[in-house]
Amino acid sequence: MNKHRPKILVITPVRHIKGVPEILENTGAVTYMDDPTLAEVVNVIGEYDAIYTNPNKSKVYIGREVIDAGTNLKVICTASTGTNHIDKAYVAEKGLPILALTEERDVIERISSTAELAFALTMSSLRHVVKSHNNALKGEWDYTKYIGRQMNCLTIGVIGYGRLGSMYAHYCKAFGSRVLIYDPYKKVKDKELIQVDDIKNLLQDSDVIAIHVHVTEETLGMINADFFKLMKDDVLIVNSARGDIINENDLVEFLSKNPKARIATDVLADEVRNRLESPLLKYAQSHGQVIVTQHIGGMTREAQEIAFGHAAKRLNNFFLNS
Repeated sequence: MNKHRPKILVITPVRHIKGVPEILENTGAVTYMDDPTLAEVVNVIGEYDAIYTNPNKSKVYIGREVIDAGTNLKVICTASTGTNHIDKAYVAEKGLPILALTEERDVIERISSTAELAFALTMSSLRHVVKSHNNALKGEWDYTKYIGRQMNCLTIGVIGYGRLGSMYAHYCKAFGSRVLIYDPYKKVKDKELIQVDDIKNLLQDSDVIAIHVHVTEETLGMINADFFKLMKDDVLIVNSARGDIINENDLVEFLSKNPKARIATDVLADEVRNRLESPLLKYAQSHGQVIVTQHIGGMTREAQEIAFGHAAKRLNNFFLNS
């Protein structure tokens, strides 16, 4: 361990998560800022050796402002698989390590919460649960507006067959759906699932299209106007991955022209820095085609204990071995 106790700035709520504060406080001197602004972090980060974060509950993009102000920073730790809330290129240029869960397979294989939410969003949208509930509270009791779809009569298209995509696909298969998979980097071994080589076939055939890919140069904005042209006019899109995979302006245009089409999403484009300006969020405020949740995919008690706890242990090991 270093001669001095490392100073750790925690910019995401963790004090409610069993075991996590104890690990962090055993690692170093911890300051908790549950939901700080970028300016508040920039103002104090120069005092700290480490920053511990998570994109689900943070307005702070860890980019040039934070890194330049963090003159004593030795490591960035994020309790997440995704890292699009961090300027990875600039961090690498500065020689700072990022401790993330992206490659922690033994850990993340135990976390099914996001796939479960994607399935919950699918069912909620197909059965008009939110709209029916809201109108029941207003005294309405007429089912005719809320006639939904049955899973074992639908074709579900899954884009991305990694950990979460494969879980979601198997949930849909268990409900009797015909499931198509598009993933040029994975081989689908389950013979009850149908792997397609051309994403156009998936887009044209699917009643539900679920997105389960990471944000990369290849996937950034990949769901765009060209893709929407191929989809059914009553398609349901489910996104529990990242908002930046969808071009939201193109999506809003598609939804406005196809009133039977819907999206159920747990994420928005440019979510950390500019979510209130999201075209999709603005559209949702006046149109019933959208269900939005606040990036709650991984936010179950069990998932938080596993993910945040492992991230804290990695940070502890980093300082023990440095």
